[in-house]
Amino acid sequence: MVIFHGSDIAVPEPKIVTGNRLLDFGQGFYTTSSPEQAKRWARRVRERKNSKEQIISIYEFDISAAEKDLTIIRFDSPDHAWLHFVTDCRIGKESNIGYDIVMGPVANDKVYASIQLFETGLLSEAETIIRLKVEKIFDQILFHTEKSLNYCSYSRYETVKDEADG
Repeated sequence: MVIFHGSDIAVPEPKIVTGNRLLDFGQGFYTTSSPEQAKRWARRVRERKNSKEQIISIYEFDISAAEKDLTIIRFDSPDHAWLHFVTDCRIGKESNIGYDIVMGPVANDKVYASIQLFETGLLSEAETIIRLKVEKIFDQILFHTEKSLNYCSYSRYETVKDEADG
């Protein structure tokens, strides 16, 4: 399976990233099967870091071997289980301890506000799920453990140009 990582640099040696950013599936190395989503991530990283580059690193993910050897949690759609998992991760709970890889839909950019409204009871679970879905659903694959990265092999990178760049 071909997967992509968006950044402002090429990432030939993926690493488990830890830090103070609270993301959908917790900490680790984020990829996607969508080149379009990887381009979005690269654009965000470039803007956040005030960088000049947008780079898509491309990998081969041996999902068949990973499914045999690793503990994988998979969310097929943005549903009840996904909402609670994302909510826990976004507020800093370590809900994915014990998993090597997490796969599922990407939450939209308004996730913090929606989760706060959900937690305070101002939004129902169904309303929150609707608000968290991106208009076009993309996937994300989080490599959560060093062991999981053994199933992700670097292929190459591509530089992304914005349409405005020509």
